[in-house]
Amino acid sequence: MKKIYTIMFALMGFVTTASAGGLMTNTNYHIAFDRMFARGATTEIDAAYSNPAGLAWGHEGWQLSINFQKPWQNRDVEINIDNFLANPLAGNPGETFHKKYNGEASAPIVPALFASYKKDRWAISTMIGIVGSGGFVDYDEGIPMFNVPVTAKVYSSLFQKIAATPYAAKADALARDFTLDSSIKGKQYIYGGQVNFTYKILDFLSAAVGFRANYYDGYYKGHVTALPGQNIVSMVGANPLMDLQLNCVQRGWGFAPIISVDFHKNKWTVAMRYEFRTKINTKNDTRLLTIGTTGASGYNVTDVKAMAEQYGNAAVITALSNPNQLGDIAGKVAAYLPDEETRYDMPSLFVAAVGYEFTPRLRAATEFHFFDDKNAKMGGKRQEKLSHGTYEVLAGVEYDINKKFTVSCGGQRTDYGLTDDYQQNTSFACDSWSLGLGGAWNINEKMRLNASYFCSLYSDYNKHINKAYGTPYTADKTYSRTNHVIGVGLDYKF
Repeated sequence: MKKIYTIMFALMGFVTTASAGGLMTNTNYHIAFDRMFARGATTEIDAAYSNPAGLAWGHEGWQLSINFQKPWQNRDVEINIDNFLANPLAGNPGETFHKKYNGEASAPIVPALFASYKKDRWAISTMIGIVGSGGFVDYDEGIPMFNVPVTAKVYSSLFQKIAATPYAAKADALARDFTLDSSIKGKQYIYGGQVNFTYKILDFLSAAVGFRANYYDGYYKGHVTALPGQNIVSMVGANPLMDLQLNCVQRGWGFAPIISVDFHKNKWTVAMRYEFRTKINTKNDTRLLTIGTTGASGYNVTDVKAMAEQYGNAAVITALSNPNQLGDIAGKVAAYLPDEETRYDMPSLFVAAVGYEFTPRLRAATEFHFFDDKNAKMGGKRQEKLSHGTYEVLAGVEYDINKKFTVSCGGQRTDYGLTDDYQQNTSFACDSWSLGLGGAWNINEKMRLNASYFCSLYSDYNKHINKAYGTPYTADKTYSRTNHVIGVGLDYKF
């Protein structure tokens, strides 16, 4: 039973839009990234994020860039269970349960703003965007972590109740007479504003220091309701057999210093950047948290929030810890009671990039990222279950067709260090290859239009579990994802 509540109260972290970067960090803000990927050695306006020290060789004076991206992503969970709802007492061998739960993740148009000013050896720059997660996800049929254990629990409870009635001969069939209404949805954004100060130390060497302020804003809403069918209403009543509801809003702030250096001589650029870990501690605004099991177990908690406000969180945890009632779920409920706190740290990030200009019209770059996810705290200490932090390798090439038009393409490999213990229905990742392409149009000497498309090709993650979600059944699960992003942006030099 406690697994059911693990689901309800572990909704955090299941929202992720189509983006490039680590588990909690986005790296695609400027359209130049989407069409080339390896931008860690750039000296153009997107260097305000990708290579702040490189702005020492950028445009003299003011420049501004505004970018818009539209992502689409599916996050699907497919499950297969043999002998599901097997009941030897009724002579029922069970059935094969197979279903694919489709999660649609999307975001409205995602903007990012860049600005910089350079004079002689100094430059100042800023970037504002969605620096982590960013978007909405909706499973309109719920997920197996809801539906499988609820189905098993309700079936078992109904069978025991109906078997003691004159309908005992049909108990197994009648115990299956219920329907599930289940869905979960959520939003998760980390907004960021970054300021950098750049100085050219030598004619071939520059450095920059800066910081980013990050604001986490998310909500998690879900329900699963089991309703009796018409054949058993007279025996169990018309009330829901099980009813779980959650509406929890979480918000918090965090700050991170950023340092970078850039070596720029002749046709070579070598750059490095380090972003320190951002500690983000969110506080719950729990607007709805109900647990109802009226028909199934005879114990009902109709409004945990009201109980917490009246008696305090400790009393609620004690009540819900009684194994004769709802099972030992204290540790799971505690994180979502009013005013409880949860960590959503953004990991430290190390970037090394090398760029080379083969000709005045042809440029290429390679880049390496390391996100130290294992030392960035997550809810439930999930960071400890990763085998290593996230590694990314990027490469890209850019070619000027003429003075008006530029084309580019690039690729990225992402390895998260995933393990079976880390993966959850509510929060999972898949290693990927990403491919991007696009171009730029120099409308005039001051204005450039960028356009891009990129997609990520994910590797399915397969997982075998025993006693799936607290039931006696074994299950095979496949986590899969798709990702597409289109973007357009405008750069302007004053």
